[in-house]
Amino acid sequence: MSNRETDAGGQGDGVDVDAVVIGAGFSGLYMLHRLREQGLDVRVYEKGDEVGGTWYWNRYPGARCDSESHIYCYSFDEALHEEWEWSERYPEQPEILEYLQWVADRLDLRRSIAFETEVTGATYDEETASWTVETADGERVRTRYFITAVGCLSKPYRPDFEGLDDYEGEWYHTARWPHEEVDFSDEHVGVIGTGSTGIQFISEVGGRAKHLTVFQRTPNYAVPARNRPLDADEYEDIRANYDDIWERARDSRLGMPFDHDHQTDFGLSDAEIRETLEERWQQGGFRFLHAFEPGTVLSDPELNEFIAEFIREKIREQVDDPETAEKLVPTDHPYAAKRPPMDYDGYYETFNRDDVSLVDVNESPIERFTPDGIRTADADYDLDMVVFATGFDAMTGALLALDIEGRGGQTLEEKWEAGPHTYLGLGTNGFPNLFTITGPQSPSVLTNMPMAIEQHVEWIADCIEFMETEGYDRIEATEDAEAQWVQNTNMLAENMLFSEAKSWYRGANVPGKTQVFTPFPGGLDNYREICDRIARDEYDGFDLGRATAATTAD
Repeated sequence: MSNRETDAGGQGDGVDVDAVVIGAGFSGLYMLHRLREQGLDVRVYEKGDEVGGTWYWNRYPGARCDSESHIYCYSFDEALHEEWEWSERYPEQPEILEYLQWVADRLDLRRSIAFETEVTGATYDEETASWTVETADGERVRTRYFITAVGCLSKPYRPDFEGLDDYEGEWYHTARWPHEEVDFSDEHVGVIGTGSTGIQFISEVGGRAKHLTVFQRTPNYAVPARNRPLDADEYEDIRANYDDIWERARDSRLGMPFDHDHQTDFGLSDAEIRETLEERWQQGGFRFLHAFEPGTVLSDPELNEFIAEFIREKIREQVDDPETAEKLVPTDHPYAAKRPPMDYDGYYETFNRDDVSLVDVNESPIERFTPDGIRTADADYDLDMVVFATGFDAMTGALLALDIEGRGGQTLEEKWEAGPHTYLGLGTNGFPNLFTITGPQSPSVLTNMPMAIEQHVEWIADCIEFMETEGYDRIEATEDAEAQWVQNTNMLAENMLFSEAKSWYRGANVPGKTQVFTPFPGGLDNYREICDRIARDEYDGFDLGRATAATTAD
């Protein structure tokens, strides 16, 4: 059971607001709504000038969601999904941004959001059990609850290439794309990176640029998305079955309501496995991953290799030049051990064009930028424009950038020097009343994000309501619970095929970053059950403290 302690300081003593939330994307908007519904005074700080989070910043050509639109939205309010209708199976960035703007207006959320406000620090005061949050414009606000909704993929990572300052052309990072249109016509464009973002960008810009040169380090298993418009009859069917859809999504490993054809490949012939995969290939998207139970796919090496070779054969079929095809075939990691990307618009066929070139930087590493472009080990490439599709300092980068200081002056960066240490991805020992939505060691990026976000927001809101009702002013993960959770997360990852891939899941894309598996790989369904049990046990694994002298020890 939880420990109950007596604490100095008055509950809410001198605070300006009850809760501060950082970020106004999917997470921040719902957190604001829930806490306001509970009667709390909430302030949201948002660095951008509009709501949207990920979908405000990532507006590069081709930006699109990889979860299907009817489940990439909020489920908590029936009126929202009754009134909103998506146009496509996989929505583009402008439509998702429009949806979040609509939700913000529909729920009257903007009045509690301070836009164009960057948080530069947050410090915990043990005597008053409160946080002081500081912003770049000098504002200081005291709050009882400090909640980060900064996203898992928010801090862009750009390799430190020699000579970039000498480069005379234009360069952009996909995660900080300009709001005005970028004209690619008559331009020789280079793109660095072939992860999910790079695949989307290359598919969109190939054919628009005069010439596109792709610098690839690691090829990926891109499965066709099979995107298409959603017709009215299909949407009526979705609406009629939404209760069942949401229930199945919440109770699934990946937060998606898709059944799998087989639990394992036991007893199936190669022909039967191939037939199953072909049917799912035609369905596209994450439905392909659900041909077999996803946990089995990520723990059975033989089945995984069969699926991986099936995809490799498909890649070879789509690319005309055999040498180029082999460069695009992934062989250094199991299927889905990295975030599996989607092919929305003929990614592999793009390399059949005469105006698209592929450079394997494993064979010919990038040595430096020159005034005219990029120099590799064996060639110079003249480029008018370079696009970095190099991803993020994922999971921890945006949190550490907030300069958070907990009990005893310890910073979160110091605490996580050897990798993140959390309990459930929700709390961290030494940082009372700090909640991290979809933080490291929660399912987050291994799921359909809105499902993971809603679970976290609702758990946090219920926890705060419990504290308010019972008169607690402090909650903090215990050292033992945190250590056990970190050990459990690492053990699960090491027993799965995730351990065989150098991925941003492990921080492998950022030089010098401690490599440790950051998401919780046990599935959203199992994670939800664990969190629910902990809440039922009055927040087992957390210390709860009262400001009053009278307290009961359980």
